[in-house]
Amino acid sequence: MMTRFLLSTALLSTAFTATTWADKEAFLGRWALTLPNGAAGWLGVTQEDGYYDASILWGGGSVVPVSSVFFPDDDTLVVTRVREVKRTDASGEEVRRHAFTESLIAQLDGDTLTLRRLNPHTDGEGMDSETFSGKRIPDLPPAPDLSKVTFGEAKTLFASEADMEKWELTNPKHDSAWSVEGDILMNRTKQEDGEPRKHFGNLRTKETFEDFNLTLEVRVPKRGNSGIYLRGIYEVQVADTYDRDRLDSHHMGGIYSRVTPAVKAEKPTGEWQTYDITLVDRHVTVILNGKTIHDNVALLGCTGGALTSDESLPGPIYLQGDHTDVDYRNIVLRPVVK
Repeated sequence: MMTRFLLSTALLSTAFTATTWADKEAFLGRWALTLPNGAAGWLGVTQEDGYYDASILWGGGSVVPVSSVFFPDDDTLVVTRVREVKRTDASGEEVRRHAFTESLIAQLDGDTLTLRRLNPHTDGEGMDSETFSGKRIPDLPPAPDLSKVTFGEAKTLFASEADMEKWELTNPKHDSAWSVEGDILMNRTKQEDGEPRKHFGNLRTKETFEDFNLTLEVRVPKRGNSGIYLRGIYEVQVADTYDRDRLDSHHMGGIYSRVTPAVKAEKPTGEWQTYDITLVDRHVTVILNGKTIHDNVALLGCTGGALTSDESLPGPIYLQGDHTDVDYRNIVLRPVVK
C-alpha cells in the first residue's frame, strides 16, 4: 500500500514542469476559476491547525469541502474530490459501491494558477484530463459605510410589458418560460407529456451594473425555487422555505451556499415578498420583508450558476428561471455614484 502511495505522489509531482518556485503559503487564499467548459468556479485554500484544507465550487450547486489537500513538493498543490458510484445487478439491486478520486493538480505563477484535472472513468477504463486556470481574488476592502454612499437616479428594470426589451436570456439556446401579465413578470416551467424535456432559460438585463441598490417583489409557489443574481455573480436565494425551522444559506434570502440569513423573514407560500438589496465593494446588505437578514456581509466569491468568477467586472441582474414557476414585479435599481 505504501509503495502505491509513493508512486502516486511521484506521478502527481511530475504532472507539470514548474515555471517559477513558490512555497506552500503562496497557494493559500481564494481563487476565481475558469473551468474547462468555461463555467465559473471557485477554490479556497486554508491552513488549519496542523493541516491544509480547501473548499470548491465546481460550476453549479454549492461550495463544498474537498476530500484532501496535499503538497507533493513546494510548488505543486493537489486537491482531491471523491465520488461514490453505485454498482447494481440486473434487477437494479445495489451490490457494491466504488469510490473514484478526481485530482486537481495546480502550479502557481504569480497570481495565476494553472490546474490540471484528472477524472477517472467510472467503468475503470481511462480518464479525462483537462487544463484550466485560476486567478487570485484580491483581498476584500473594508466594509463600506453605507450612510456615505450616494445613489443615482432610479432605473426601472421591470414594471410592464414595455420593459421586456431590457431583458434577454442568459443562454439563447434555452426555451423561454417568461411572459408578462399586467405588471407581473411570470415564469411558467411546464413540461409537455411525451415531448423532449425543455431546458428553460434564465433572464438577465442587457445592461450591466457594478454597485447598486435593488428593490423588487417576488412570489413563489409551493416548493418554488428561483434566485436573484447580483452582477451575474452572487445569488440571493428565492425559495419556498417558510415551513423550514432552521436557518440555512440555501433557504429564502441566503447568499446561496455561502452566507446564512441572520433571522428568518420569509412569508408563507404564494404571498408577495419584498427584497431591498444593496451591493457595495463586495459587501451586501439584504432586507427581506422589512427585516435585515444580511448586514453589510462580505462576499468571498461567486455562487453556483454565476456567469463569471471575475468579481472585478460589472454584470447584469439575472433571474433564475430554470427551476420552477416564479413571479416578479416592481424591479427598480439605483446605481452607486462614484
